[in-house]
Amino acid sequence: MSLANAKRLGKRIIGAPEEPIPVASTVEYVKAIGSSPVQKVKAYLLSLFPILSWITRYNPGWLTGDLIAGLTVGIVVVPQGMSYAVIATLPPEYGLYSSFVGVLIYCFFATSKDVSIGPVAVMSLTVSQIIKHVQSKHPGEWGGPQIASVLAFITGFIVLGIGLLRLGWLVEFISAPAVSGFMTGSAISIAAGQVPALMGITGFDTRAATYKVIINTLKGLPHTTRDAAFGLTGLFTLYAIRITCDRLGRKYPRRERIFFFISVLRHAFVIIVLTIAAWLYCRHRKTKSGKYPIKILQTVPSGFKHLGQPKVETKLLSALAPQLPLATIILLLEHIAISKSFGRLNGYKINPNQELIAIGVTNTVGSCFGAYPATGSFSRSALKSKSGVRTPLAGVITAIVVIVALYGLTPAFFWIPSAGLSAIIIHAVADLVASPRQVYSFYRVSPLEFIIWWAAVLVTVFSSIENGIYTSIAASLVLLLIRVAHPRGKFLGKVSVRNDSGDVKEREVFVPLVPGGIVNPEIKVIPPAPGVIVYRLEESYLYPNCSHMNSALVDYVKANMKRGKDMSHVKLSDRPWNDAGPRHGASEDQAINEKKPDLFAIVLDFSTVSHIDTTSVQALIDARTEVEKWADHPVEFHFATILSPWIQRALVAGGFGFGRAHATIREIAAVVPNHGNYRDPSGYDHDDLESSGDIKKRKSGASTSREYLPNSDSFAPVLSAQTPFFHIDLVSAVTAAEGGLRNSHDRRDQNSKTASEV
Repeated sequence: MSLANAKRLGKRIIGAPEEPIPVASTVEYVKAIGSSPVQKVKAYLLSLFPILSWITRYNPGWLTGDLIAGLTVGIVVVPQGMSYAVIATLPPEYGLYSSFVGVLIYCFFATSKDVSIGPVAVMSLTVSQIIKHVQSKHPGEWGGPQIASVLAFITGFIVLGIGLLRLGWLVEFISAPAVSGFMTGSAISIAAGQVPALMGITGFDTRAATYKVIINTLKGLPHTTRDAAFGLTGLFTLYAIRITCDRLGRKYPRRERIFFFISVLRHAFVIIVLTIAAWLYCRHRKTKSGKYPIKILQTVPSGFKHLGQPKVETKLLSALAPQLPLATIILLLEHIAISKSFGRLNGYKINPNQELIAIGVTNTVGSCFGAYPATGSFSRSALKSKSGVRTPLAGVITAIVVIVALYGLTPAFFWIPSAGLSAIIIHAVADLVASPRQVYSFYRVSPLEFIIWWAAVLVTVFSSIENGIYTSIAASLVLLLIRVAHPRGKFLGKVSVRNDSGDVKEREVFVPLVPGGIVNPEIKVIPPAPGVIVYRLEESYLYPNCSHMNSALVDYVKANMKRGKDMSHVKLSDRPWNDAGPRHGASEDQAINEKKPDLFAIVLDFSTVSHIDTTSVQALIDARTEVEKWADHPVEFHFATILSPWIQRALVAGGFGFGRAHATIREIAAVVPNHGNYRDPSGYDHDDLESSGDIKKRKSGASTSREYLPNSDSFAPVLSAQTPFFHIDLVSAVTAAEGGLRNSHDRRDQNSKTASEV
């Protein structure tokens, strides 16, 4: 605020009533914060380990659900973990490392019973692109596993810091259509990149832009190898089992759960069958060069072979720095979106900050096991939820399954065909593609967000995942800023409504004056009394949008209200340069001006305003100055539905609310009776108010003195008597403004009559 405006603001405060106006104090604000710092620190430390709130009351009845869910997820996460490691261009055992650490660590920090942390398709594809970027800039310096583990350590540390600082609300700035568009584009990219491995096609970069991969795959179809027999068979079997079980479950509802678990086992069934088939086909067909007729995983080390502190080098950190925002955003977005979805679905509330702490600790600790970045998995979380999980302890059961696979099943992993893993990947990521119904809902709710969805998909497909996610985030933020800076405000009129139940009692409601403001176009909206303007703000009144609202109000006044000063007789040389006014001596322009109503009061509906700041108060002062200059006399400003004492305080500081009103409407409400003397919030004694007629006591037989019996029934003013321009609702504010207008006309008529008699 400028010095001149600050001085003017100070003068308005000096001109206030002698008695101080009751407003919220800073001391009250501090008291409203609540508990002591020691209690807050204690509660904060306990909140870091949610397991302490439920593990002490764990009962055996929960164990069955956790055991079934843990085993079910474990059966799925083993083949998926190895498949996703292949997407990340890492050896398959690294997917098992990430799976083990994710499900185990999350149990201690989780606020969601359903979420399963581990390797996911989108993060795996991102890791592969980051590895490619770093190795292209620094060829031969670091291997893929080292880059991936350092990436997990750094991103985990960043996310952990965000969670500890309680900054998880930053994720809310990214809209759901933006996330859906990015996930859809990423799923298409992943599926397109796995089709060459599914068909055995080689000879081009499968990590290039998606459209290039699709074109090269189509060109390479004539060179399809025997891998396609395993890949296509596996993919067909996965969908056949799933579709069949879904249909049988709907046809036989009593056996739906049996068919569900049969469907769940399809991943393990396909991998086992394809592995046996690959062993039978390849065991005697090894060439002299050591190659097999189809591509298989071959040796998978058993146990944890890469335990140890991640090798963090300064040069490697510099090479990773440009890619850290992308990896961090994906960790945040995917996990928070999944945890919130299952919280809403199953009727509990998650703590976003604690969830960030969980994935932060998971990735930081996981880097010591050789794991690469892991986050929440949608498919495994849905599986865990449908399996009947009861608590996060199911993650420990899943971790045991992964351990058993790491130490006991790795010899069998040797014969797993790569085409079979590609089939599992394509089958899994297909669920990430938004359905046509969901996309159509984006269009119906908000066409602009529908465009953002398409932009995220197209940029991801035709450019890269990195550009896709940045495009979706930037578009979401731009749309948010546009909506904040250009809020919708409406000038209101009145209609009378009553219930259709036969009740003839009518009441007034305020609706927009413009056509289309209400549903039925046949309803006639009655504008307020000539000289009164009613305006509803539909956003908080803050510095980004106060200028827009100021212009809308002033422009409406100048277009529809009478100009107080006749400019047609003012010399051209005396007129301001930016307001020429009508032509000199143009009587017809003055006649049009005289037909317009004289502005008396402006009523502002603050029912949707939750915050107000210094810039917006100054803009409101400027608007008042401008409309009073136009009307050439003072204008009353009434404010309706100001429920926040801090908004009242800000408006009083700007010189609003107090003063002499032409008509005073004081809203009173029932108060809780007490045994002592009652004083209302404005500071006035109850007896003084009652004697002045502002408060009327009901005929309940209570004493007329200042002592009130417990069963007495009394009323007190809702708002302070010193701020007659603040009103509890819009009806009261408009009634006061129109009443003041009538009183002003009556007083003017009386003065005219007296003058004529003299």
